[in-house]
Amino acid sequence: MLKYSKEIFDILSKGSFISMNSVSQANRAYFDQIEDDFENYREYYEGIGFVLESGNGYFYFSRHEQRVNAVDKLARFCDWIDRLDFLKTFNSAFGSGFVYTKAKILERISCDMELKDKATKLYADKKAFADVIDRLTDDFVKAGFVELENDLEGLYKVTASFHYLEEMVNCLNIVEGAENEIP
Repeated sequence: MLKYSKEIFDILSKGSFISMNSVSQANRAYFDQIEDDFENYREYYEGIGFVLESGNGYFYFSRHEQRVNAVDKLARFCDWIDRLDFLKTFNSAFGSGFVYTKAKILERISCDMELKDKATKLYADKKAFADVIDRLTDDFVKAGFVELENDLEGLYKVTASFHYLEEMVNCLNIVEGAENEIP
């Protein structure tokens, strides 16, 4: 039996990531274990219908999906593109290893009209910028792109899995004049 297979499954099956630069020592150990024996883990999880994928410093599960599900997934990903755009507007260096506080984002919103405009569009049900930033951070924590590094100081660290979002956006090709074309 593979070491940590249950713990790894519990994390990845929820749609989260295991990153090499995780704040959690256990997650870093899981990452090292998968990295050391990737092919055996890949075969093991494939046997139960999951595809273990590796990225730039992270691992995650994917599944082979029907086209309808892929279209729905792409529609949901548009929300992530807006969130990524907001964070890159906040700081263009926002990426793996970046450390921030919610207070720092709120401070920038107060003096940056572009950031303020983007923040108002992120969550229709949130009116206060503090609520928007709380929800944004919660979404990134739940997805595994960000982890709380220091609760006392409110420091959050961006994990290597953030590359997944960046890579997905970089894969998108938008062709002008192609809005009515059938794929």
